Amino acid sequence: MDTNPRVGEPPIRIDEENSPWRRHNRTVVYENDWITVYHDDVRRPDGNPGIYGVVHYRNRAVGIVAIDHRDRLLLVGQFRYTIGKYSWEIPAGGCPAGEEPIETARRELKEETGYTAKSLRLLVVAHLSNSVSDEKAFCYLAEDLTPGQPAPEVTEQLQVQWEDFASVLHRIERQEITDALTILAVQQTALMRLANQGV
Repeated sequence: MDTNPRVGEPPIRIDEENSPWRRHNRTVVYENDWITVYHDDVRRPDGNPGIYGVVHYRNRAVGIVAIDHRDRLLLVGQFRYTIGKYSWEIPAGGCPAGEEPIETARRELKEETGYTAKSLRLLVVAHLSNSVSDEKAFCYLAEDLTPGQPAPEVTEQLQVQWEDFASVLHRIERQEITDALTILAVQQTALMRLANQGV
């Protein structure tokens, strides 16, 4: 029995024609306003019966690489409950059903940092943990920034700081920044710059 989540993006459907996996049954084992956890009874690629646990994200992830005229990158710091420590990241948030990711990028940048951007360009689209989840991420490059007043959610205790772009790359290299969305987006920005220089 396939069970759809109450709200948000629908789960990704299996491409039955090309997939070596076959799903026989799906049940919801846990759900809240952000995720649904499914237990699937499947036939594995080797032909034997098996199970698969799938975490479905109701929102898509959106991250923003905000860079100013001094080549500084805007970072947001917050304590992450899941990993039990403080994390420095690019501004980011969830894109609900019915909202375009670029609009989420504008909203999250404003809410978390107070800044608005005249220029937003898509940098990368990625699945963040595709062995266990269907979470899809969109990252944007934000330029031509105007400051304003941030308005974070009540659950967010955020610090905002500017850091030289090269310094952020070094912090990623030293494993001081470990957030996957931040690493993907910042390194994609660096690769884009190299490509534009003809390297």
